[in-house]
Amino acid sequence: MKRREFVFGAPGMAAAQSGRRIRIAFLGGGHGHGGAKVALAQRSPDWELAGIYEPDPAVMARYERMGVPALTRAQVLKDPSIEVVGVEGWVWDLAAYAKAALESGKHIHLDKPPAASMADMRAILDLAARRNRLVQVGYMWRYNPAVNLALEAARAGWLGDIFQIRGLINTTIDPPERRKLARFKGGQMFELGGHVIDPIVRLMGRPERVTCYLRHDYRELDDGLADNTMAVFEWRGAIGTITTASMHHEQPGTRGNTAALPYRAFEFYGTRGAAVVRPVEPPSLHMDLSVAAGPYKAGPQTQSFAYGRYVDDFAELAAAVRGERKLRVTPEEDLLVEESLLRASGMEG
Repeated sequence: MKRREFVFGAPGMAAAQSGRRIRIAFLGGGHGHGGAKVALAQRSPDWELAGIYEPDPAVMARYERMGVPALTRAQVLKDPSIEVVGVEGWVWDLAAYAKAALESGKHIHLDKPPAASMADMRAILDLAARRNRLVQVGYMWRYNPAVNLALEAARAGWLGDIFQIRGLINTTIDPPERRKLARFKGGQMFELGGHVIDPIVRLMGRPERVTCYLRHDYRELDDGLADNTMAVFEWRGAIGTITTASMHHEQPGTRGNTAALPYRAFEFYGTRGAAVVRPVEPPSLHMDLSVAAGPYKAGPQTQSFAYGRYVDDFAELAAAVRGERKLRVTPEEDLLVEESLLRASGMEG
């Protein structure tokens, strides 16, 4: 498997939602998160995995070794027993796959970045609304307990007035993947920055101004990829910086395991305290308050958590399809995140 194509399971995670199993298939498997999500569908009592459509024989061979049935595109889209489609193709195929699945009456789990234009994102969400279908966007930290507790503290006012936010997500990618991403002006920001933009703009709302810096700084490859990127977000009374680069050094024992990188972080600073999530995986929340607030005492304190990527996402999606609950992120929020990502990537025009 390529980088990120493994399951992040963890003891103590919420159990799968009870109820009938839901038949799921996947359109595309080339996405960096695809292997882990297909493996989750194989093992989860919420899901019955029908198979995957993947046109690249080399990619499909990996799924066949996992025991995943190969399907045609028509089999995925036209089988009425398949209620949900996981959209896990290459980044440039995601929006087209998503629209095809929705037009066929499927609910979708759509990996990131969901679209390369606002027109495509609006088309996806409008189509879902017309067909009364669910769209769950696959930003992997929407269910991270440390991130959500930091957001809770900010929303509740326990940190005072938020004046500064920082988000950092670096990675290491190989030359073939760099060449693929170089087709997008936003480069690394467009491909990965949404993971940190997502919770920040859902907390702070639409930025009044976004200034992006899209640099190519990796001297060993002249591939044109914007590989060292930053976006500055401005709100009334607050500023935020998002940085993401694609040539982070690999630490011993972390090769291929981006979850083990300790330099991914969220930092929320307010007039009465700070909430810092570092590392994001495994989650560790550091609170430092000037006065006690909510469940927190005054002064510094740290909580660590068990967490598995994608587990709670797919449990919530299954429950939503069964009508047991709603998805926690609304279409309006997804549209805001997409707009903010494109602004940060210099691709809003």
